[in-house]
Amino acid sequence: MLDLTINQKGLERAVQRAREKNIIIPTFEQMRNPSLIPEPIRNKLGNLGLWDLDPTNLFRISWKNEPVAQGGGYGGVNYIELPSSLTGVKARIVLMLGKWFPTGAHKVGAAFGCLVPRLVTGQFDPTEQKAVWPSTGNYCRGGAYDSNLLGCESIAILPQGMSKERFDWLAKVAGETIKTPGSESNVKEIFDKCWELRQSGDKLMIFNQFDDMGNYLWHYHVTGHAMAELIAGLCPTPETNFKGVVLSTGSGGTLASGDYLKSLYPTSKIAASEALQCPTLLNNGFGDHRIEGIGDKHIPWVHNAKNTDMVIAIDDEIPMNLIRLFNEEAGKEFLVQQGIDSAVVDGLDQLGISSVANTLAAIKFAKYYELGEEDVVLTMATDSMEMYGSRLTELTEEKGEFSALNAAYAMGRLHTTGIDTMEELSYYGRKRIHNLKYYTWVEQQGKTYEEIQAQWQESSYWSSIPALAPEIDKHINEFNARTGLLAQL
Repeated sequence: MLDLTINQKGLERAVQRAREKNIIIPTFEQMRNPSLIPEPIRNKLGNLGLWDLDPTNLFRISWKNEPVAQGGGYGGVNYIELPSSLTGVKARIVLMLGKWFPTGAHKVGAAFGCLVPRLVTGQFDPTEQKAVWPSTGNYCRGGAYDSNLLGCESIAILPQGMSKERFDWLAKVAGETIKTPGSESNVKEIFDKCWELRQSGDKLMIFNQFDDMGNYLWHYHVTGHAMAELIAGLCPTPETNFKGVVLSTGSGGTLASGDYLKSLYPTSKIAASEALQCPTLLNNGFGDHRIEGIGDKHIPWVHNAKNTDMVIAIDDEIPMNLIRLFNEEAGKEFLVQQGIDSAVVDGLDQLGISSVANTLAAIKFAKYYELGEEDVVLTMATDSMEMYGSRLTELTEEKGEFSALNAAYAMGRLHTTGIDTMEELSYYGRKRIHNLKYYTWVEQQGKTYEEIQAQWQESSYWSSIPALAPEIDKHINEFNARTGLLAQL
């Protein structure tokens, strides 16, 4: 659970570092509602690029950034709605867009949720300790970015098989990058490296998104709130027309937004998706896959399995075809010829590989429940194609140039997506998934038998985590007051 015990010595050093680096920290409430951000800070953002390494960009950890690369303000929640002519279903498939966060992915927010509670309580000392970010891609990028803005050294850990763009970017921002064996599915190797670092004697703190409840809290409090605002504006009758949220598991943190939505819309459903090549949720399975952005072969500690209604597995070959359809010139021309608005086609580069997989899972969800024209299914474009240009090059080298015939085939795979490789979970189906946590977290990672039982048996376990947000905001406000920087604006 989240520990908010104050360490006075560490806090004094953290405050001094923030004062030296001119760091003001946003509250969770300001991330939900940017209108609460002081006007001088909003004015300063008008001169900054979205990805600039300036601590003021901490205030751009929000779903409501103006969708521009330079000097933007705030607006509504960024999203794209895909037309039925593209998805092949009557239901409205809506994706929130992670592209308009700093680093181009929403994981910068999850990293904030893990780092800042320990920073403003003095548990993490940025003057002495390095921040370690184990990840399969975007989380360690977000962690390195947040660390840079907050004036502390960072170590990014990710599998060596991830896209070239990730490593190129990390080389400029992270203090150190460690490549572990394998690719997307090789999460245990990341955990093994963390144990090695713990035992090294170096001064560091590991912010593990897979078990750090700051990840859960940020998505529940910030992502869930943004989703609820979006639903209220999209659905004729939110209580009946919002059918559910469909999200790939990844670290499990984003699924917390579904918990928030269920508190508002109790009849809505939460569907968790994964790669068919590594069907851990669906079939206790294992394997390798190409859907970058989701990790496998275990159940994340922060995944509230008891609240998950469905699991959906996606064949990774389909999103790999679809990123070509959505981004190659021949593919875009084909889509326009099929009557899809060119503005929609031009916006499809806002969907990275896992975002396309999320879209497929949402389509399967809509088909399974036979949803109609007024029904809304919400999912997420966690990142965009900015991190995957090299994958398009590799696919061209492997399969040849993308043609109109290839485009027709890819579109056919999209429209013939069926209701296979998915399961509506019973009580014991959920418990099966929860029980898989034991082998990773209790046997290998030091969690207790009592806590894994509490996750399943105690109704207050999960609700107690987001309830800490006001207390964390209190610590953030006190931290900012001690630096004295707000008073100087």
